[in-house]
Amino acid sequence: MSDTIVIDGGRRLEGSVPVLGAKNAVLKHMVATLLAPGRHRIENVPDIVDVRIMTEVLRHVGASCRFEDSVLEIDVPDAPAPEAPLDLVRQMRASILVLGSLLARCGSARVALPGGDDFGSRPIDFHVRGLEAMGATFELDHGVLVASAPDGLHGTDVFLEFPSVGATENLLLAAVLARGASTIRNAAREPELEDLAEFLMKMGAKIDGAGTSTIEIHGVPDLSPAVHRTVPDRLEAGTYLVAGAMSAGTVTVVDCVPEHLRMELAKLRAAGCEVSTTPSSITVTGPERPQPVDIATLPYPGFHTDMHPQLVSFLSVADGTSIVTENIYAGRFRYLGELGRMGAQAVADGQHVVIRGVETLSGCEVDACDIRAGAAIAIAGLRGEGVTTIHDAAHIDRGYQDFVLKLASLGAAIERH
Repeated sequence: MSDTIVIDGGRRLEGSVPVLGAKNAVLKHMVATLLAPGRHRIENVPDIVDVRIMTEVLRHVGASCRFEDSVLEIDVPDAPAPEAPLDLVRQMRASILVLGSLLARCGSARVALPGGDDFGSRPIDFHVRGLEAMGATFELDHGVLVASAPDGLHGTDVFLEFPSVGATENLLLAAVLARGASTIRNAAREPELEDLAEFLMKMGAKIDGAGTSTIEIHGVPDLSPAVHRTVPDRLEAGTYLVAGAMSAGTVTVVDCVPEHLRMELAKLRAAGCEVSTTPSSITVTGPERPQPVDIATLPYPGFHTDMHPQLVSFLSVADGTSIVTENIYAGRFRYLGELGRMGAQAVADGQHVVIRGVETLSGCEVDACDIRAGAAIAIAGLRGEGVTTIHDAAHIDRGYQDFVLKLASLGAAIERH
């Protein structure tokens, strides 16, 4: 697929667009299948790069994968290989979640330290300390984390210093097959984590409290394959809604869960958007120019860090000054230079982004430096005067299926070159 997207800005978006399952859920479901031998079926799966990478991780440990028409079938062997290779793990941070599954299933694991988007330091200390409390030991061997639990894992009580989604998921995956009961306190509450727990319970796990700050797990001896439909992607939904608002058009996203975007929709309303919802759709009409809004990213149910770049793009044409405070990833500001080339006045100051709204943006040559930054730059291009050419657009493919086709269906003048 071509690595360049070209947008001729200035067109209002109108119409409706569906979303598929959440990237941040389906990747975890894929890892969870390693806990039970046999054939699993995951539905509503997006055909995105990260899903393809995770299928290669699963194949490396011995599973076979078939992916067609948004359905992923995974056959897990009786004895998976307890190793995730460097060349795959370094491409995607979610690969670290094989650690909990392989430890629980095999009693050992060799997992390269993870990569993914470059947002600065994102240590896995919480993962390691929680798994150590469950009986695992760790060594670092030339960038590879070597974990062992020869006597199996046991239940424990873990308090997370921060409600880390990844750490909560890794501990949950490990605890479902551990001996005895486990409690995860100050747990992450994201809808995708709740969806993972639902999948695990279909496999036979005993879990209480998923979606709250305290999760209780009672370990079981074994699990069975299951069929599960992935929760809709709230970040894909939010991106298309912001794109419609940026163009001062009206966009409806269908097959979504409005409740999962409560804070994001509240900020769009505060910026002057008209927002209406049904149980499975959201419609947003954008103003000619948004009103300035202050935003702080926080763990769910707060404002999602992965919607931060898109909102900065939107607020770059606001009638006034906005401040976005990034509380999750300290290094999430590389895209600001690209927006600046388009005429945006958005400057990082510590963990804050100060955005002084301008009347117009100008199309130019820009780079997509990660998934959401690429989407944010595309949103700016929809509003910009003239042509915006986005290089390194393959980053966008990691999180969005048919990104260009969906925006084109709404009336955008956008092409893949």
